[in-house]
Amino acid sequence: MQITVNPFVRRQTPTSSFSHFAGDMDRLPNLVSDNWENARPGYRDGVVLVPVDTTDFFSGVIVLVPGAKLTGSFEPRRDGEAPRKEIRAQSPLEQKIAAQSVEIVLYRSDLLAEGGDNSLEPSTENWEIISINASPTEGEMPIAPMTLMHNHFGSDGGTATNMTDAQFVQALREGFKFWADKALCA
Repeated sequence: MQITVNPFVRRQTPTSSFSHFAGDMDRLPNLVSDNWENARPGYRDGVVLVPVDTTDFFSGVIVLVPGAKLTGSFEPRRDGEAPRKEIRAQSPLEQKIAAQSVEIVLYRSDLLAEGGDNSLEPSTENWEIISINASPTEGEMPIAPMTLMHNHFGSDGGTATNMTDAQFVQALREGFKFWADKALCA
C-alpha cells in the first residue's frame, strides 16, 4: 500500500479558510499509516477516513453565533474547474482554533483517476490524501451539504457518491444538522 499527499490538499494552509496541519505536509502519510487500523469507510467505496491525533491541526470551521458576519464568493476551487458558491464566516478570533478532532480523508487512486485527479498510478492499493477535516468539536464531522450535493449530482470536480436516494438523504440530514450553525472561516 502506498499513501501520498494529493496536490488538492495542499490548498489547506494557515492562510486559507480551510483546516490545516501546522507541521510538514509530507509527514501526513506516516500519520495516516500509523493510524490505518482506525480507518472507517467514507461516503462510498474507495474513500476512507482516518482519525489522527489533533496535535498541530487547526480547524477552519467556525461555530456561528447570532450576528456573525458571513461573506460569499463564486469561484473555482482550482484551475480548470467550474466556479462554485462558497459562504464563509468572519472569525471573531481572527485566527483558526486548535482542532478537537481530526480525520484525514483519503481516496483510492483508481477512484481519483475517474476524473483525472490522481497523482499515483491508478490502483486499489494506492491511497491519496485529499482533505484534512479538523473539527472544532469532538466526534465525527459529516460532509458539508453543498460538497455532498456537488459530488452526488456530478458537478465539475466532484466524485460520484454512488449512494441510493435513501443513503443520500440520510447523509444530507446528518450534514445539515452539523453544519446548521457552522461555516468555514473567511
